[in-house]
Amino acid sequence: VQLQASGGGLVQAGGSLRLSCVASVSTFSTYTMGWFRQAPEKEREFVAAINWSGSTTLYADSVKGRFTMSRDNDKNTVYLQMNSPKPEDTAVYYCAAERFLSTTQAMGIMRRYHAWGQGTQVTVSS
Repeated sequence: VQLQASGGGLVQAGGSLRLSCVASVSTFSTYTMGWFRQAPEKEREFVAAINWSGSTTLYADSVKGRFTMSRDNDKNTVYLQMNSPKPEDTAVYYCAAERFLSTTQAMGIMRRYHAWGQGTQVTVSS
């Protein structure tokens, strides 16, 4: 699976930004997809995940109520809608893919994902 993330950039706090991740795989609709981020000098952390059908989403507490993850299986694409971003959301955002994650809990575990995109920088100014 090859993943291409895009949509990052500079946004003011309180604004909005939408990230996209396109997967080059014919069986995209069988994959759980996740977004993770890494800020300078910090560990990579979970942001959001969505199951194969889009019926289940999982969010980190830090973004819950502000970020929304969705997918379009016809376009092999997942999205991360970032509303009301904060300066602490500044990071490189990575999308990831994995098949056969059987539990919601597993969707939020970074080591369970084996396919990763290259990352897109998001900078939130105050």
